[in-house]
Amino acid sequence: MTQKKNWDEFRRTGLLLIINQLLHVFGWAIVLEFENDKIINAYPARVKFRGFDEKSATNAYKQVSKYLEENANQLNKEANQ
Repeated sequence: MTQKKNWDEFRRTGLLLIINQLLHVFGWAIVLEFENDKIINAYPARVKFRGFDEKSATNAYKQVSKYLEENANQLNKEANQ
């Protein structure tokens, strides 16, 4: 099963930052380019910067926790199919 999602949702749920934390270990990141607060491009990139500020990481963990809370039943259902 595949359900197409968009970059805005990926970012809003905090998953983008969490995934970028892992990618930074390898010197990579997913970069989003914006124009007038709208994402116009997304691509992988090599980066020197390693890590995110504490406020951004904390906000992402809160967003991911909220996403998990709201979707736990569906995720469990899909895992057990």
